[in-house]
This record gives sequence, structure tokens and C-alpha cells, in this order.
Amino acid sequence: MQKKIKLSPVIAGCMKWGTWGARYSTSQYLQLIEDCLAAGITTFDHADIYGDYTVEEEFGTALKEQPSLRGQMQLISKCGIRRFTPNRPAHRINSYDTSKAHILASAENSLRLFHTDHLDVLLIHRPDPLMHPDEIAEAFTQLERSGKVLSFGVSNFTPSQVRMIHSRFPVAYNQIEVSVLHPAPFHDGQLDQCIELGITPMAWSPLASGKLHNTEPTEQQLRILAVLDLLGKKYKATHDQLLLAYLRTHPSGILPVVGTTKMERLRSAWDTRELKLEREEWFMIWRAAAGHEVP
Repeated sequence: MQKKIKLSPVIAGCMKWGTWGARYSTSQYLQLIEDCLAAGITTFDHADIYGDYTVEEEFGTALKEQPSLRGQMQLISKCGIRRFTPNRPAHRINSYDTSKAHILASAENSLRLFHTDHLDVLLIHRPDPLMHPDEIAEAFTQLERSGKVLSFGVSNFTPSQVRMIHSRFPVAYNQIEVSVLHPAPFHDGQLDQCIELGITPMAWSPLASGKLHNTEPTEQQLRILAVLDLLGKKYKATHDQLLLAYLRTHPSGILPVVGTTKMERLRSAWDTRELKLEREEWFMIWRAAAGHEVP
């Protein structure tokens, strides 16, 4: 049986808070963390590799200044990718590693960098062609029994890969790319499996990485924007809020990981956390993205 943690209905994605994006100072990290918590956004999504292995430490430095904040939040991290970067000289190339030793070492390092005694959720970042479910299960079991990780899952896994891991250790989460411009999970079995097995899906890039607002939009994007304009008048909602409602309307219970560095965008996502679309409205957006009626 999956052990799940209560996560906030909007998750703050921290990938671009550091060197891969905003390059926030410790005080700016702390301010954004406090603003998120004040707004009700209590879950923060990380991975060991973010910022070339720097964001977890920067976030943890901010937490060290205000240790009481740790008890108000849920920390998600991911492991299993080995990036070739100057601060990882032992990595000769980019590769995957889902060995028991690597999972345990990665979790311990994340705990040290966050200045915490536990992670709320640990995900295997990407499927590894050389992974063995027994080895992953052994690592997860050891981390669970020690209380160092409370809940477990995967990220970017196909249904067959999820089922393989789930056969050895209960998968509670699958973090996948899904948006109006990446609709494959609606049809390829990923979200069906989440419903079947009681897995909570998280959506990375739920706003399609801002591609709808390119300076030279495609015909597809113009179709989608026209529908969003129409629905926006009814719901008094922005395009981004409607794109999140599009995901939220799906019965699998998708939790969006909103990877912005701007608090106003996170507040906007939070403000419509309960907004869902009518069935035909959902299919209006689907039709605009697909470019044709349903079969």
C-alpha cells in the first residue's frame, strides 16, 4: 500500500531558482519560501541535479536561517541522473544510476544539504535502462524504515516501467510532462494507470513552458488561445489559470508543479486551485490542440 504525504494542490518547482534561472540570493530564496507558505503553497519540488547540483544546497542554506519553516512544508527531491559537471569530477559522461548505493547516497546528500532529517517524497528522476526493481525496492525500504524518506515514486516512467517498480515496492507518485501541448499522457496509459493503481500524478511543465505565448504563434497555438480567451471571459481567469484547470479537470487528480520564479504567478495558480472545467469546455481545448474533432 502506498504511503502518501498530503501535498499542496499547487507545487512550487524550484529548478530555476538558482543558476539555471533567477540566480536568487539566500535572502531571495528565503523570501520566496516564506511567501509561498503564507499563500498556502507548502510543497517544494527539487532534484539533486538542479542548478548543476547547487539548488538543494542554496534552498537548504535559506532554511538553516529559519529552521522553523521546515515543519511547515513538504520537500520533494529526485535522484538517479548523473550529470557531467565541474563539481562532479567523478562523472565522466551524463548517465543514469538507479543502483541501491547511488539512491542511498543521493538521499543522504539531499538530507545534508537541506539541513533536515527526512525527505517527504523521493522520486527516481528518469527510467534507467539498467535499473532493477529489486535494487530500487531495497533502497526505498531502507530509507523508509530509517524514517529518512516518508513516501516514494518515480518521474517520467512509462506504464510498463511503473508496473515493474510497483510489483516490488508501492509507487505513490509519477511526475510526468503533461500539458495542452503535451497531451500524450491522456491517451498512452500513464494517467489511466495512475487511476488504476491509486498513484498521484504530478505535472511538470503544466503551462507548456510558456510556448503558447511565443512572439510568432503557430496555428495550433492560435486555436488554443482563442478558446482560452473565450473561457477566460466566463471564468474571469487568465490563460495560465485555465491551463491548470484543464489538467485539474482530469479525474486522476493531477498536481501541477509550477516552475516559475515569480510569486505573482504562483499566487495566480493558487487562486484558482479549485477551478475545473465543464466536460465540453475541456474538449474545446482538446480539439483546439489536436486540430480536429474527437473520432
